[in-house]
Formats: sequence, C-alpha cells, structure tokens
Amino acid sequence: MPIFLARLLARISTWWTPVLVLAVVFVTSWPLMTLAEPGADITSPGNFWWWFVVTSSTVGYGDLFPRSPAGHLVGVYVIVGGIAALTTLFTRLATRIERTRGRRMHGSITVRLSGHVVLLGYSPGRTETMVDELSADGTKVVVCAWDEVQSHPMPEKDVEFVRGALTDERTLARAGVDRAHSVLVDARDDNEALAVALTADHVITTAHLVVALRDLARVRQVRYVGEKIRCVQWHTPHMITEELRDPGISEIYAQLMTHGGADTYSVPLTVGPVTVEHCQTVLGRHHGATLLAARDGAALLVNPPWQAELNAGTILYYMGSARLDAARLALSLGAPASR
Repeated sequence: MPIFLARLLARISTWWTPVLVLAVVFVTSWPLMTLAEPGADITSPGNFWWWFVVTSSTVGYGDLFPRSPAGHLVGVYVIVGGIAALTTLFTRLATRIERTRGRRMHGSITVRLSGHVVLLGYSPGRTETMVDELSADGTKVVVCAWDEVQSHPMPEKDVEFVRGALTDERTLARAGVDRAHSVLVDARDDNEALAVALTADHVITTAHLVVALRDLARVRQVRYVGEKIRCVQWHTPHMITEELRDPGISEIYAQLMTHGGADTYSVPLTVGPVTVEHCQTVLGRHHGATLLAARDGAALLVNPPWQAELNAGTILYYMGSARLDAARLALSLGAPASR
C-alpha cells in the first residue's frame, strides 16, 4: 500500500508534495487521535507533534503510543502517510541525481566555472595527456567535443564535458568560453581549426585563444580571424599546455629556435671548480648571456642551483647573442665578478 501510494504521488508530485502529504496527515490525525483516546497524554500539543514526527519517520522511540484499537488505526494511518511522503521525496532525489549524472555523461550541461581552460576538440589519448598536465596544478578543465563523442570520454577525472557543434556559439557558451582563462582549438584538421577559431573569437571576452595547427604556414590566415590568437604546432602538446597556462611562452620557444634572435650555444668549462652563481654572474655581466643548463659527465642539470659547483670539463649551455670560445670564458671566470 505505501509503495502504491508513493508511485502514484511520484507521477503527480512536485518537491512540495511530500510536505503537503505530511501536513494533511498531521492536521487530520490529531483530531482523530483526540477522538480515539480522549484525555490521553499523546493528544496534548507538546506530545502529539513529537509522536507524529517519530512515527511518520518510522523511528518510533516508544515513549508515547496509543493504547486503544482506534488509536492504533490512527497510528497506522500516520505510518502509511509518512512512508508514502518519504518514499516520494527519496525517489525525486534519486531521479534528480541520476538525471544530473546523465546530463554530465552526455555533455548537455551548462558549465558555471570561470577562470578555467576550455579544450575545443577531442582526440583519444592526446586530450587525456593535456588534461593531466593542466589539472596537475589544480586548473579546472572543460572538454568540448563534437556530437560524435557520445559520452564523457574521461568520467573518472575532475573534468567537465560539453557536447555539440563547435562552430555553434551556443555550444561554446555552455562550455563557459566567455569566462575562461584560456581556450584551445584542437581540431581534426587545419580547415576545421580556422572555422572553430572564428566562432571562439566571437564568444571570447578576455580569454587567451590558442590554435593548434599542423601547418604553421597557415598562421597568416588565423591572423585574419584575430591578431592576438596564438598559433602553436599541433605536434607539441606539452608546449600547448604551457601556452594555455602561461600565455606568451610559446613565443619565447619560437625565438629560441629562430636564427638571428637570442640563440642557444654550448661551451666547455676549462677552469674549475666554480659555482653556478659565479658562472651566471660572469655570463650575464660580461657577455650578456644566460646559463640554461650544465652537463657534467652523464648528468644534465637544467636550471642548476646557484650554490652547485661545476668542475673543469663541464659543458655549459647558455642563451646569448653570440658564441663564446672557451679561452675567453676562462679569462672572464678567472677574475672575480665585479659587484
């Protein structure tokens, strides 16, 4: 009987239905109990509301209870009403949770985040790698994919999923592109990347827009979409994630790899031991260069600590405007650095 009532109420109920049912049962059961057991302690206002709560919730402490058969019938009425109301409430809660989970799995949610990173496009394996790198420092990530990705590709991760046409501004709005910190266009080909970038540029307000291109010769076409769009080689996912976290860093990489800019060189250290601090100071003050790394035998130290000592024979890797020969560097290192 309670299950039948619960199912009937679930079909016609709102969130207020359980409250209404309990209110009706309370208002009708009190006078019925007063008629069934006139003058009993259970019928006093201070006692009846307590008995009603513990009975309708099926707890039943036993401190108050009806003694007559008619009172027992009223008790059954309260128990049935309580079970029906609570079952209806729990059914609605379970339905809401399952519906929310289903919407998350199928990408039909609207993201409420801000300051997050949005990845427009999904490639199995590649996208998971970028998500792991971005999430490592606590960055919130939203993956927005075409309709062909029918369910959340990584439900075990703390990643939101939005599904739809990436050239539809409404899909990008659901992914929170207008409130994002950075947005990556990681399309299936460069033509698609241009189309998605055009849509994203219309939706973005302050976000840093990055486009992964297989052919960097098409950068000029992307520039027609937006001059501030940063283009990164598609085959370098680690550089892409660094650009998303720290806008402008890919340009530094590009400068380091471009002839005629601040190039990278190596030179053997013929004196030693000397500290990294002394090498860094001499390179900077006397030669306008910056020490990047040092190789001592098989060990490579990238961004070595200043207190570390470098022995003769160590290879120094530095960034500068010109190549240094070993003798010139040794001469500079032989004199104490000026302060």
